[in-house]
Amino acid sequence: MPPIIPRWEWRGFDEAWGDVETTIGRLTPQRVHESTEVYLLSVGESDVVKVRDELMDVKHLVSVDADGLEQWVPVMKAGFPLSVADVGTVLEALGVEPPPHLVRTAYTLPELLTEVVAPDPDLLAVEVHKKRSRYTIGGCMAELTEVTAGRSRTRTLAIESEDAARVMQAVRELALASRPNVSFARGLKALVEFGTKRYAVIDVGTNSVKFHVGARSADGTWRTLVDRAEVTRLGEGLQDSGRLEAEPMERTIGAIAGMVDEARQHDVAEIAAVGTAGMRTAANSADLVEAVRVRAGVDVEVITGDEEARLAYLATVAGIGRAEGSRVVFDTGGGSSQFTIGRADRVEQRFSVDVGAVRFTERYGLDGVVSADVLSAALSAIATALVRLDEQPEPDALVAMGGAVTNLAAVKHGLLEYDASVVQGTVLDRTEIDRQIEMYRARSADERRTIVGLQPQRAEVILAGACIVRTVLDKLGKDSLTVSDRGLRHGVLMERFGS
Repeated sequence: MPPIIPRWEWRGFDEAWGDVETTIGRLTPQRVHESTEVYLLSVGESDVVKVRDELMDVKHLVSVDADGLEQWVPVMKAGFPLSVADVGTVLEALGVEPPPHLVRTAYTLPELLTEVVAPDPDLLAVEVHKKRSRYTIGGCMAELTEVTAGRSRTRTLAIESEDAARVMQAVRELALASRPNVSFARGLKALVEFGTKRYAVIDVGTNSVKFHVGARSADGTWRTLVDRAEVTRLGEGLQDSGRLEAEPMERTIGAIAGMVDEARQHDVAEIAAVGTAGMRTAANSADLVEAVRVRAGVDVEVITGDEEARLAYLATVAGIGRAEGSRVVFDTGGGSSQFTIGRADRVEQRFSVDVGAVRFTERYGLDGVVSADVLSAALSAIATALVRLDEQPEPDALVAMGGAVTNLAAVKHGLLEYDASVVQGTVLDRTEIDRQIEMYRARSADERRTIVGLQPQRAEVILAGACIVRTVLDKLGKDSLTVSDRGLRHGVLMERFGS
């Protein structure tokens, strides 16, 4: 019998693989094979346990290297009926204790499923149909598989070899290094939502209300179910009166109530709602809190600017990844901008300033065509309001989040429909931001609404938002920034519901 050699594996799950699929599509598959298998899943971390070709097949995770590659080795291929010892090996691989007394001396597959797996709430048997297409890429085996489990479908790409360096080289050549490595068992648990709980976050901003529903698997990984925003202009008139006006409040309360209803339709375990700059400054924000409580049964917690900045930074680090050197993360909203300075996942300083797109739109009439002089005056006022940045040294990296920058990124890419995977990680440089500022300056709000990629409801405030972003670049001495689609809502999700 030939020796068993562990193999290194990288695997990812996605319904569409974009450029990777185009690259693989140019190759001729060496083998296309369909099979139906039964996977045994555990709520906790476990080995990969499945039944294929009437054999119990167990692969054990040997190690994980510095690049996140996983080394797997087969430890069992046994025919049915399984001995009691083999059943014990299977349960050990799944990370669960065997029942005190296994009544049989051997188990057929139906007996194993009905008498051992089904009674244990921490185990689940899932029938999976696969269509696998196998290729060779960079000396590695690459397999693109269509996966169907009940009504759920996805696709998984695996790259494996005995040589970890060769696997990592292939992963880099396919531009997949930024994606997480997910074992088949973990990916399948996420697909069928085994051990999964759902949570919702509502972020009530000065210009828009953002809504996110995430599903957290038993291993702590998250999957987005809903992520959208509704522009309600809550801060309309706040600059002049210091109060939330009746009509913007009603729009916002209605939006929140609709989001709460949608969250409950998704059967979420909990809903967290937070309010930011507009609610911090308005004299009557308690009226909005009470109205939402009465209509939707949810309490809106008004958080401090520092807390908002910290949570946004947490989300950005998780979304873009740790990096060497200093990093400034800023989130510009309708009523304020939050800045967090740190290294890796360590926050060193954070603060909030009252610089927001709604404030400066109303102050300088930036919701339509404006002259070069007015634009210059607005930029000068924004620079004065951001004076606190003057004392900051140039960071190694600058990351921006919020509706202004995600819309700038969407316009840069010409997105007919918003695509978070495209926006995430987009680099915006001075030239592109200046191009868009000039485009918005010369157009009315209705004309801006025709621009591909721009969310129509942001037409009035996008110029002010772009000016704030441009000024931050100047203040910090950077030529470009990286866009994060992650924001406060993701930080709240991780902090409140991440464990």
